[in-house]
Amino acid sequence: MAAQEIENGTTWGKELWDQFDNLATHTQKGIDFFERFGNFIRDRSAIEVEYALKLRRLVKNYQPKKSKEDEENEFSSLIAFKNVLKEVADLAGQREVVAENLQNQVLQGIMLLAKILREERKKALNQGAGLTQSLHTQIGTLDRAKRSYEKAFREAEKAIESYHKADADFHLSRADVEKQRVNMNIRNSQSEDAKSEYANQLQITNKQQQQHYQIALPEVFNKLQELDEKRTRGMKEFIKRAADVEYEVSPIIARCLEGMVKAADSINEKDDSMIVIEKYQSGFQPPGDIPFEDLSKPDPDAANNSQTHNSSTGLNHMTGKGTTKDKLKKRVGIFGIFTGNKKILEAYIHVKNNLTTDGLKEDFSDLPPTQRRKKLTAKVQELQQKVAQEQAASDGLMKMKGVYEANSMLGDPRTVEEQLNESVNRLDRLRHELLRYQKLLEQANNQTFIQHSPQSNRVIQNGQRSSRHSNGSSNHENSHDDNGEDHPDDAGSLSSSASPESGLGTSHTSLPGSGQGSTNEQPMNEEYYEADAPLGTCRALYPFDATSEGSIPMSEGEELQVIEVDQGDGWTRVRRFSSKGWEEGFVPTSYIECTLYA
Repeated sequence: MAAQEIENGTTWGKELWDQFDNLATHTQKGIDFFERFGNFIRDRSAIEVEYALKLRRLVKNYQPKKSKEDEENEFSSLIAFKNVLKEVADLAGQREVVAENLQNQVLQGIMLLAKILREERKKALNQGAGLTQSLHTQIGTLDRAKRSYEKAFREAEKAIESYHKADADFHLSRADVEKQRVNMNIRNSQSEDAKSEYANQLQITNKQQQQHYQIALPEVFNKLQELDEKRTRGMKEFIKRAADVEYEVSPIIARCLEGMVKAADSINEKDDSMIVIEKYQSGFQPPGDIPFEDLSKPDPDAANNSQTHNSSTGLNHMTGKGTTKDKLKKRVGIFGIFTGNKKILEAYIHVKNNLTTDGLKEDFSDLPPTQRRKKLTAKVQELQQKVAQEQAASDGLMKMKGVYEANSMLGDPRTVEEQLNESVNRLDRLRHELLRYQKLLEQANNQTFIQHSPQSNRVIQNGQRSSRHSNGSSNHENSHDDNGEDHPDDAGSLSSSASPESGLGTSHTSLPGSGQGSTNEQPMNEEYYEADAPLGTCRALYPFDATSEGSIPMSEGEELQVIEVDQGDGWTRVRRFSSKGWEEGFVPTSYIECTLYA
């Protein structure tokens, strides 16, 4: 290129032969600008690294927390958001690739080329400075030769003039004239020598000057031009390379964006709505119409209550707690329940000790019907998988035992027999447990849920009003399984009769026959307990937070129904109506002020 430009006459050496200092300044500024471009690439790479780091931190901060329940029923919007986070993480990776390639392929090339250009410029400038100094030295020699010639010429002229004057002066002797002639000749000879030296130096200077401005210095300028053009071409190439770095990752970035769009398209609001139904559907039926209560007709419950009150009044034997001796004798004591019916206590303790890790009962009877069927189905599938795995392991051990028995050199069959027995025992336990859960699932699927939702607290049975509790059972038939075995109800028929001190009570249930919505009473130590008839009312003197099982909280001034008076243990059993229905439990006797019915 440089040779072609020289032929075309567009070179720095020809056009800028007298601009050495300006060219030196220009090339210095060009290299400085080129290095500044390298600093720009370096800072941009740092921004890309920081951007990638912040993207990764953003993905980490917004990553949804994993839970087993969410994995089973994940909403499409949540799955889409997780996919978007994955794509953003991939985008962060591509920004890191951009930063790395900018550093390795662009920045390093810029720094290397800048170093080469500085070295070439320094060499060219030193060469040009040397040529200029040599020319200036030769010009100085020419000036000295010229001044010597001028001096010798003036002296020769003066000597000639002195000779002519002496020769014309008749008063001077021939010796004086001869002396002036010899001096004239000497001065003329010196003048001619100085003239020759001057001419010679002039010739040398002109030749060197011609060589300097036409050949030597243009070569230096052409080198400066070449390195400056190299710097310009490098700028062009590295800008393109920086753009190519972006182009190389753009297909992957485009796929990331397409993945985000695909994740958005995967969101289905109808499917998410169905997941909400599956997740929270209880299986209860909505409450029916509230019946009209005709006050003109006698209420059997009211009649029974009046008989009870009359009998209590007729005896007129009151204790210090305001309860008749007849009622104290008629009600079963809190601890007398457990001494009189050990089977119920053992069953309750069995229920308490058989809870799943998430606080649910093993048979999931404390869940709504639909949720219970889902849990039972999942449990059956889990046990089926465990049975299949254990069966495969047992079969493998059986084959290994047969191989060892056939060839004792391979191993001792007795070492496998112990493992085989353990495997068989585990398999039997798993099959028994699977059978139990299959039976529970079959019962749950065959059961017709006609009860109201837990929010409904009153139902009509046999034309009479009765209390319904949150367990949703209307009679005691539901507490027996198909085998006729007696199991405690999910809510626990013992809890409402146990004080919080016993640690065996819950707050929403009552004794058998009291909280099941049945008009039939169950025998307990050959006596009967009246559940629906309150003994009176009470007002909370102080607020109370339920800290033990079987107790219920109350606020100061709250009105409650007294269901059972203090039996000497410091607790009174009360009942109240809330948004969840009727709630029963124990409160400290010293916290309330009771007003019992006469």
